[in-house]
Amino acid sequence: MDAAKVEFTDNAADGEAKREFAYGWPAEAAAIPALAARLTADRDKLLAEQKADWSSALKEFGNSDCIGCVNRDFSKTWEVVANLPRFLSLSYGFYAYTGGAHGNSASGGLVWDREADAAVEPRAFFTSAKAMQDVLGPRWCKALSGARRAKMGGEGPVDESTFPCPPIADLTVLLGSKGKTGFDRIGLIADPYVAGSYAEGDYEVTIPVTADILAIVKPEYKAAFNLGK
Repeated sequence: MDAAKVEFTDNAADGEAKREFAYGWPAEAAAIPALAARLTADRDKLLAEQKADWSSALKEFGNSDCIGCVNRDFSKTWEVVANLPRFLSLSYGFYAYTGGAHGNSASGGLVWDREADAAVEPRAFFTSAKAMQDVLGPRWCKALSGARRAKMGGEGPVDESTFPCPPIADLTVLLGSKGKTGFDRIGLIADPYVAGSYAEGDYEVTIPVTADILAIVKPEYKAAFNLGK
């Protein structure tokens, strides 16, 4: 029987106070036992932390009128970025509300190496953080400037005094594949507050793999990459 997509929820209520929790991963991840176990452990840890936090909030604010002080919401969803014979590249997005004016969201990713039966951080495919910054940084900053200008509806230069272009080290890095035979594009995501205000949301840029990007891939992983188009 083929593995199925996992969509887990655990919700509770205490009067008007609510706790909502959701965590999911795709069938491709569920089909790999070690990866499914890793995600299950992550889910269980996050759920236990939320339950403990909610319990503390109820004790402290349960008798007050501050519903925002006791409500809790968390969701984390994994999705397939690229599914290659050896590697399964995944991304996740999560949202967490722990009180206050609004919740916070963020992103991340990992690559599962089927041969090693282990997770590999996307950055670990490259020779160094400096090499990634030197090669990807200028393209990222140029694309980000255009994306910020488009989002703000302006045509002039973007004011970068408050939010200068963040380094690659501050971004989520994802390995993608348009041709579906090898990694041929790099996804870069700046979460809210990283490259702009909360109201601006996140910024995502996709960069095709070029010869200079291929040059900074570690030798043991070069066979998994193709030039992008």
